[in-house]
Amino acid sequence: MIDSLVVRVLTGLVALSATAVAPVTRAAARAVVIDAAVARGVEVLLAGQEGPGNDQWPYEGVYRVNQELPIGYRVGGTAIGGLALLSAPADGDLAQREEALARAAAFVAGSIEHPRMAHRFEATYDVRGWGYVYGLSFLLSLHASDRVPDGLAAGSETAIRFFIAGLEAIAIPLTGGWNYARRAGFTEPGPAASFMTAPALQALFEAKRQGYEVNPEVVGLGLDALERARSSTGAFAYSGTSRTGVRNMVPGAVGRMPAAEVTLYLAGRSELSHVRGAIDAFVVHWQWLEQRRAKKGTHAGRYNIAPYYFYFAHHYAAQAVELLPDPLRHEYRRRIRDLLFLTRGDDGTWNDRVFPRSASYGTSMAIISLMMPESPPLARWQE
Repeated sequence: MIDSLVVRVLTGLVALSATAVAPVTRAAARAVVIDAAVARGVEVLLAGQEGPGNDQWPYEGVYRVNQELPIGYRVGGTAIGGLALLSAPADGDLAQREEALARAAAFVAGSIEHPRMAHRFEATYDVRGWGYVYGLSFLLSLHASDRVPDGLAAGSETAIRFFIAGLEAIAIPLTGGWNYARRAGFTEPGPAASFMTAPALQALFEAKRQGYEVNPEVVGLGLDALERARSSTGAFAYSGTSRTGVRNMVPGAVGRMPAAEVTLYLAGRSELSHVRGAIDAFVVHWQWLEQRRAKKGTHAGRYNIAPYYFYFAHHYAAQAVELLPDPLRHEYRRRIRDLLFLTRGDDGTWNDRVFPRSASYGTSMAIISLMMPESPPLARWQE
């Protein structure tokens, strides 16, 4: 099935004659498919940048603030689009790409002035933390790759420190971790969301690697929260430590298992066997994620899976693969990539929501996933 998929995609993406295809090896053919798909994805992102300054790739979900997309979704989505452009190969219209990156970086750095990016919650449900997580990751990646746009060095430094402080400020007190849904309020202990806690910690790991001051107690409590969320099956609870209900069974948890397991491994709190187990669970139970892709609502279906887990899960499964020993990586890369191609739209986009705008997010996550083998090593945490 996978080999036939590669042939179908190759035929649709690349106009090669029969004589040209004949000598191409299967691996080379797959590389051509990937390169073409990433190039098309970059085109989509460059054409889809929006906003008053043509500087955003907003993520769109069901949540609104005063009938508008929340700033946390706009910053987070824009940052993920920027990360995708940073990861793409250096070909095509590089000047246009750098201009798009510069606009996105200026928007992300400037977002710290927005009232709803301040270091607090406005209510018991607040998504600004996603802006902190991926805004920080994007700006750190710009610094690491020496691609900070001209004139933004000081502003990006200020924003990096702001996002770090923001994550530390909204970390759940006493029990640790992060959650956008805080029923007890901003100042009270509560359950952590494992799929938010994992990327938040990874962003802080990278900040520490680049020399920024990070509160080790906040990180340690976050890691503790992740460990408490893991059950004996390898599943991670959606929120807190409750392991009852179908949402917390392995098929309902595969969207967050790779992210959580990788994060714990980077801090010396997991083993490669657990990382591999999380990837295996993702592959085996992938169809349960697929059943909820681009469907209305959030948590529904047999395992209460939300559509927004779909490309998030592919991203972190691809990330997990790169931690495995070399003999294993090649086969797992193929599996993740071929699963991605099964859900690629006819227009060359990926979208796991019912909102057309979120094709930018899905396509960005797909690009990052496909380019994961070329990504720099992940930062580790030393306690």
